[in-house]
This record gives sequence, C-alpha cells and structure tokens, in this order.
Amino acid sequence: MLIALNKPYLVHCKFTDDEQPPRPTLAQFGLPPRVYVAGRLDHDSEGLLLLTDDGGLNQRLTDPRWKAPKTYYAQVEGTASDEALGRLREGVRLKDGLTLPAEARAIEAPEWLWPRDPPIRFRKSVPDCWIELTIREGRNRQVRRMTAAVGLPTLRLIRRAIGPYALEGLTPGAWKQIEVRR
Repeated sequence: MLIALNKPYLVHCKFTDDEQPPRPTLAQFGLPPRVYVAGRLDHDSEGLLLLTDDGGLNQRLTDPRWKAPKTYYAQVEGTASDEALGRLREGVRLKDGLTLPAEARAIEAPEWLWPRDPPIRFRKSVPDCWIELTIREGRNRQVRRMTAAVGLPTLRLIRRAIGPYALEGLTPGAWKQIEVRR
C-alpha cells in the first residue's frame, strides 16, 4: 500500500509525540494502520509525504543509492539570479560536503497554492520569489541549506513530488491511496 498525504505546515512526521503540550502529528489524519513514513518532511515544510507498509518500496524511495528525484517549490527571500540558480545546478558546498547538482529554475507562484497559517513574514523592502528545485539526495534540511548558501533564504517550502508520485489535487491534510509504479 502507498499513501500520498499533503502534510500541513507544523505537523510532525510521526504518529506520537512526547512533548508537552503535544504537537500536531500524523495521528490526526485517520491514516491506515501500519504505514510508515517514506522520506520525512520537517515540521516547517509542507506538501507531499509518502507512507507505505512495504519495506522494499520504502527503501527504493528513501535510500540515497537510488537517487529518487524530489521536487520542491521554495518561496525564497531575494531574487533568483542566473548566478544563484547556476550554483544550485552545479552543486553547493555545505558543512557536510558538496551536494549533487540540482535542477533549479525560477517559477511564478503556483496558482493552486493554498494559504499558509500563519502566513510567511512579509517585508516591503525585501523582494521574494519562487524557485523549483529537484534534488536526488535527502540530507537534513538540504533545500533550505542550499538556498541559503546561494543567498536565497527559504521562507516557505513545499514538496511537490517524489519520483513519479506528485501532490496533484490534495489539499493540506488530505490523503489518498495511490498505485505503486515499478
């Protein structure tokens, strides 16, 4: 079984939470029993989260050796110059080493985008823009660290796709079972 969930902002990618007060978790979405997260999303990121009860599929989706592409839409502070996008395409040196080259391009704000609660900070004196970034790794907070390294701090991050699986038509908190593509 493979489940696609549109993970809302500030939801933690686990089913229980020992913090006091408890933070929002996946338990609130009525997901089928015995499914596990295949590729986490930070609590402050939104979008596609895959869950499965198939260990082999989970490994194919998450193991770095498979290099499954993960596509993100990032609202960043600043203007995405050709130089900044070029650096993302070449790979960026982070504290834990050089990233693999990414696919990166400037895009318009997605028409289908839902409002975020709370909204991102808005500053009249600082422009922002959207970029589409596809990576083939899954380092901790990688997209945020990459965009910051090229002078474009991430304000909002939405995962749009993992391999052949996309967010298509799911509102925040909604999920559906999808067909596994081999």
